Amino acid sequence: MSTALQMTAFGLALLSTFILLLATCTDCWMVNADDSLEVSHKCRGLWRECVTNMQDGVRTCDQYDSILADHPVKIVVTRTLMITADLLAGLALATLVLGLNCIKFLKEDPCVKLKMCYGAGAILGVGSILGLVGSVWYAVDVYVERVMLVSHNIFLGVHYDFGWSCWLGMAGSTGCFVASVLLTCCLY
Repeated sequence: MSTALQMTAFGLALLSTFILLLATCTDCWMVNADDSLEVSHKCRGLWRECVTNMQDGVRTCDQYDSILADHPVKIVVTRTLMITADLLAGLALATLVLGLNCIKFLKEDPCVKLKMCYGAGAILGVGSILGLVGSVWYAVDVYVERVMLVSHNIFLGVHYDFGWSCWLGMAGSTGCFVASVLLTCCLY
């Protein structure tokens, strides 16, 4: 039972870490939410902003000036939290691989392997919380920005909604959290 649970947690952690990395790298954290009369589809991400022409499908992207340039707080905080979550999830995966029962590393000392699984679960839990905070922070900031503009009757021509990258970040973080719970609470 323990090996099956470890393998389930490992598979979930691997898939969730991949989704978390994909969310960090993709560029559709905010998407324009106007009616269908628009001729272009605009996405804003953590690293660049892209516009896709709906008639011919041509996509152009503008990179942000520099990582160190002045950016809105939501981009800087989300970048920091997502990169940290990615690194912690990668570290947890490496630790978990060494702690799996089916791996011959430290086969003669099952107590150490179990502690490695617990440690991987704890690291994965911290990474998942950081990723979830980063994704939700961004989504809440997009929502608050839209509500503030609407409450002041300001219309800038385009208003944004959460993009699929934001949802991927939430899904990947949630999957990492579930894998963490499996490793830390259900392993005995």
